[in-house]
Amino acid sequence: MTMPKNLNNLTAHQIHKQLRERSITATEIAEHYFTRIENVDPEVRAYVDVWREDGLKKAAEVDDALERGDDPGPLAGVPVGLKDVLCTRQGYTTCCSKILDGYRSPFDATVVEKLQAAGAVFTGKLNMDEFAMGSSTENSARQVTRNPWNLKCVPGGSSGGSAAAVAADECVIALGSDTGGSIRQPAALCGCVGMKPTYGRVSRYGLVAFASSLDQIGPFTKDIEDLAFALNAMCGRDPRDSTSADMPVPDFTKSLGQDIAGLKIGLPKEYYTDALNPEMREKIEAAVAALEKLGAKVVEVSLPHTEYAIATYYIICTAEASANLARFDGVRYGYRSPDSGDVRDMYHNSKTEGFGDEVKRRIMLGTYVLSSGYYDAYYLKAQKVRSLIRRDFLQAFEQCDVIAAPTSPTAAFEIGEKTDDPLQMYLSDIYTISVNLATLPGVSMPCGLTKRGLPAGLQIISKPFNEETILRIAHAYEQNRGFDMGEPPVSAAAH
Repeated sequence: MTMPKNLNNLTAHQIHKQLRERSITATEIAEHYFTRIENVDPEVRAYVDVWREDGLKKAAEVDDALERGDDPGPLAGVPVGLKDVLCTRQGYTTCCSKILDGYRSPFDATVVEKLQAAGAVFTGKLNMDEFAMGSSTENSARQVTRNPWNLKCVPGGSSGGSAAAVAADECVIALGSDTGGSIRQPAALCGCVGMKPTYGRVSRYGLVAFASSLDQIGPFTKDIEDLAFALNAMCGRDPRDSTSADMPVPDFTKSLGQDIAGLKIGLPKEYYTDALNPEMREKIEAAVAALEKLGAKVVEVSLPHTEYAIATYYIICTAEASANLARFDGVRYGYRSPDSGDVRDMYHNSKTEGFGDEVKRRIMLGTYVLSSGYYDAYYLKAQKVRSLIRRDFLQAFEQCDVIAAPTSPTAAFEIGEKTDDPLQMYLSDIYTISVNLATLPGVSMPCGLTKRGLPAGLQIISKPFNEETILRIAHAYEQNRGFDMGEPPVSAAAH
């Protein structure tokens, strides 16, 4: 079935407007996107489960509501994909791991409930690094997702399926999770917008935990206005999540279009070193210059404990992972090894056969740093350094309103390029992990294409619960950046 070209590039706010003008129906939109998934996803491999029947049913309900004159919600008819780390009663929730193969959740995550209430049409579950552990989506037990800008390259991770689906126009919004950059880094590599909200701004109830003090759910979108729409629907206090902040939720769309003259943008000197690819640096500096032309002031700031961030992160996140993943034992749910003589064998064999190499690596590291002989030397010391990293940011924000930084040190790398060198893979998150350690909000947005035609990402960070200022500056840049990203080759070829 051939659908009009213009449906590919519709944003959520355009869908919102056109549905109410009755120039399009939710069913037309849903049919288009499910047909597009069918045509494009065999190359991109973003989806692990497609919910066509249920999606069309929800779209029909939206159309019926509009016919009656009811308001079906701010995201009515918008196709939304879900990272496979979010619990849903619909379909399976496997975290792209063999150990959860065939698992069906008895409840929906809070964000899923909220988006459902806002009228979203869910398209299915999206591929990810197993248990959100990775920076390339090559650690999935299901498949390797490919970057729509170059199918030989990774989409980033761990939310690579979510980023690739938005970039390839296989959904309009996608949800991911960000533990150390797992929304912002794939957003940068795939040329879309991705935000990690402040820790506590969005409920984590129903998010399968990797590292509980770092994990945060956030959206991928096509532009900043869609990001504001998504945040309005997702944010808010949830009594089922003890880490959910009891903070008022503003209307984020009101941040858009405001003047940014006089706002101060900090450039951390520790981020602009030889570790940053020269082409990436050029794109970031051009973006900052564009913001200066709009009246923003640029100041240099310092984050002196940045050099300890990766070591600190991999101690804390692996320690929390080893505790969180202890529950996957082959007893209550998920995979159970058939070759087990007794309970000890069952535990050992189920975990050995069910977990992938990266998950095992992190469980072993985490168990080690939590062990009685090493707890003080590693885990306790890492928590102290984490406090210093957070203090660095808070002191920097006394001098500036936001920090502008690269999202990734390089553009997308080729599939298989870093799989044999975990330390090089870990360095992919060098500019993102500090934001999680300091529980801050941050967004990544496109700031141009490299000579190889791969996206570069600009990261904007601010103090806790200051998403409004981030959106204000990001939207101003987006509207005045002076270039058009165009479409990924996989999208253009599918027209």
